[in-house]
Amino acid sequence: MSALGLTAALGGCGLTGDSGDVTLRLVAADYGDSDANSSQKYWDKLVKAYEAEHPGVTVDVTVYSWKDVDAEVKKMVDAGEAPDMAQIGAYADYAAKGLLYEADELISIPVQADFVAQFADAGQVNGVQYGIPFASSTRLLFYNKTLFEKAGISAPTTWKELAADAEALKAEGVKYPYALPLGPEEAQAETMQWLLSGGGGYTDTDLGTYSIDSAQNVDTFNWLKNDLVGKGLTGPVAPGELNRADAFSAFAAGDVGMLNGHPSLMQMAGKKGVKFGMVPMPGADGPSKVSMGVADWMMAFKENGHADQVGEFLDFVYDKENVLDFSREYDLLPVTNSASRVMTAASQDADLKPFLEELALSELYPVGRTSWAAVSADVKQRIGKAVSSGGSPAAILQQLQSTATRAESAE
Repeated sequence: MSALGLTAALGGCGLTGDSGDVTLRLVAADYGDSDANSSQKYWDKLVKAYEAEHPGVTVDVTVYSWKDVDAEVKKMVDAGEAPDMAQIGAYADYAAKGLLYEADELISIPVQADFVAQFADAGQVNGVQYGIPFASSTRLLFYNKTLFEKAGISAPTTWKELAADAEALKAEGVKYPYALPLGPEEAQAETMQWLLSGGGGYTDTDLGTYSIDSAQNVDTFNWLKNDLVGKGLTGPVAPGELNRADAFSAFAAGDVGMLNGHPSLMQMAGKKGVKFGMVPMPGADGPSKVSMGVADWMMAFKENGHADQVGEFLDFVYDKENVLDFSREYDLLPVTNSASRVMTAASQDADLKPFLEELALSELYPVGRTSWAAVSADVKQRIGKAVSSGGSPAAILQQLQSTATRAESAE
């Protein structure tokens, strides 16, 4: 997501004044794509409403771009100046070091019970929830209706149909018949979507261990290499050099026939006048049975205390109306059941309904493992080579599995 870095680093965090007043510090990620819809504006409005109801509590929110926010929080923690709360991309490292409050030390039972179960589960380390889900998303296959009509094709349901559609689009001169962004920006997402569609994934769901070099995963990347990339169906930029943001921009410009996308692409393409459809990701023999889900996380650091005040504020953050406001502002999916029910039924959210339906079938990254950060980083660097002309899918996946094994051993 494009975002704005707005503020310099924080000073002392979570200070309690002589009067007994408490200042809570929150560092959050920016989901906006301009000053007009910066997340700072969302938080400023929410905090103003909260402080009006809670005299004596001040909430100081600093918003950073996605490319900076995780590093900024790490810098604060390393300096002994952890914020009271951070809304960022990963929590497991901090939980493993004993730096975070457990969710049930903070949040009321009704709010805890309202979280979508798969997200609450994904927020656990060794059976204890530290990561509090904040926002979610999933993926659908977007296709350009105008290009499809011109080529006389329909939306694919299988890999074979996807390849045939891509051939037809190529014959019509479409620049990117299927855009395959395996560049370092977000290769771990495109990779996971394809692994799931082939019946595999990063982990073995039964054993709970990494299975990156499984037979299913090797078959999936062999197919991508031989049947899509090798036949020139993924466009002029090598997949390992194509980032998601560039692929999305190309789709909005009308240069892409198909690609995996999340809800924000709807608004981006719509603004450019692109007529598009959305279907579940095709699988080897039919629509994929499992979609990829993504969650971002809220967490609370123990360093400054203030568990009671943090808990009361988070209960307010996760009020149904506040969750709805945030989800609708940024085309994201809610992490609470109450907000999900409203969005599923509301006509104003009809465009998000297909994503909400897919979310129920989704699998998340193995975010509860401290090893995931190293594995994800290695996927971003290596996976593009698996589909390059001289690359070996089996060899690359074995290298990634070795990284995962080493990272697990280091936990």
